[in-house]
Amino acid sequence: MRIDSDVDIDFGDRERLLNLISHTRAAMRNVKPIRHHATGVYITDVPYDPIADTCSLDYTVAEKRGYFKLDLLNVHVYENVSDEQHLQELMRDPDWSKLHDIDFVEQLIHLNSQWYNISKMPEPIDSIPRLAMFLAIIRPGKKHLIGQKWSEIAKTVWDKGTDGYTFKRSHAVAYAHLVCVHMNLLGEKK
Repeated sequence: MRIDSDVDIDFGDRERLLNLISHTRAAMRNVKPIRHHATGVYITDVPYDPIADTCSLDYTVAEKRGYFKLDLLNVHVYENVSDEQHLQELMRDPDWSKLHDIDFVEQLIHLNSQWYNISKMPEPIDSIPRLAMFLAIIRPGKKHLIGQKWSEIAKTVWDKGTDGYTFKRSHAVAYAHLVCVHMNLLGEKK
């Protein structure tokens, strides 16, 4: 069975998991010098290069052959989350009005350099769906939507484009939740 998907899993410290599981690091072999993929690992058997201590196939070739790679990402925000219950509490709606405060926005993951673009929006970012759309429109393929009303943005924001990097809806929603967690964590520190 061939799995054709992109699975990213966020961790406060990915090394803690990697120390517990058997894995092979993905390789970037189409670059000079050959190097480890920054986040990709295989937890199933793959062709192995013992000299490089990686998969012997470039990760793009391995994917075409049906090998399933996981991207395990370090996300510093999760270092401050104590447990699952705490995370669920942090996923509540934050104080959305804080997105008008440049000093606050500059601290936020994924938004830290976006206060100017936030201020261009004619309607507030006051929900997960709106924040997800905003995270999508700050990507090169959707920048032309900055400054439009949410109803206009919603018509095309999730369409796959050919003229620049775009965000998948699932990634944007996940990132929006992470931003909310970070907003609420910053609120806890005060």
